[in-house]
Amino acid sequence: MERFGVKSAPSRNRSKTALYVTPQDRVTEFGNELHEDGGKLFCTSCNVVLNHVRKSAINDHLKSKTHTKRKAEFEEQNVRKKQRTLTASLQCNSAAAQTEKSSVIQDFVKMCLEANIPLEKADHPSVRAFLSRHVKNGSSIPKSEQLRKAYLPDGYDENQLINTEDR
Repeated sequence: MERFGVKSAPSRNRSKTALYVTPQDRVTEFGNELHEDGGKLFCTSCNVVLNHVRKSAINDHLKSKTHTKRKAEFEEQNVRKKQRTLTASLQCNSAAAQTEKSSVIQDFVKMCLEANIPLEKADHPSVRAFLSRHVKNGSSIPKSEQLRKAYLPDGYDENQLINTEDR
């Protein structure tokens, strides 16, 4: 058979997966349809994790009715949100971002103490929604218990300011 240029059929045991393909390779291949975070491949419109090893799985997803429907909805919205892995979300990438976050929290605690606002008010759902919507890094402000433990000055009682101003 080799003499006539005919090759034998490939063996059935061989896997058809791409061994050395990374999620970033698929992002460059498919453009802005996909994004990579934390070693995982996400569909930008659907916010689902895709198998980056099998190209056919990606093609099937991109041709599906669900994807086309979500893509149309996604393009109507002005806000482009990309899903991230939990580990990437919890990490602050730069020292400047970390210090800015700490500064926002300290300013929030100082404002609450000077205005005689109990730190428990920060736990109210409407306050949380306001902070995350209108304050830069406002969603990074922790709950009152952690505010009291980590950000209240040492030896400072929250009620100290309230008692001194009532006199």
